[in-house]
Amino acid sequence: MDAKELVTAYYKSDASGNPEVADRFVHKDIVMEWRSSKGFLQLNKIELLELITGLKKAYSSYRLQINHIISDGNKASVRYTHYVNAFENPEDEVILGHFVAIWEVKDNKLYRGYLMSQLD
Repeated sequence: MDAKELVTAYYKSDASGNPEVADRFVHKDIVMEWRSSKGFLQLNKIELLELITGLKKAYSSYRLQINHIISDGNKASVRYTHYVNAFENPEDEVILGHFVAIWEVKDNKLYRGYLMSQLD
């Protein structure tokens, strides 16, 4: 699987809200640098899976709308919008944020991630 196929499979899977699924895609030595409108985070594998667990607990449902995926060698970039439904109002879907991520793939896993996001 090349970088574009791996990144596409990751974002089309349940990985953004299911740590067990995400674990199958991420390298044991993953580092993700995330710059957002709220600040900077650097996450290792355990921290990333804990973040995903928190999202799963915070929202009744979620979905991603992928807008672009491009790749070059072992790197792929994806632009997407993350939609969520809160437990308090499950019929009201809202935008959690807009994201752009660049992923480096190693050993057919997501190895280095550079994520930028903006709240809607």
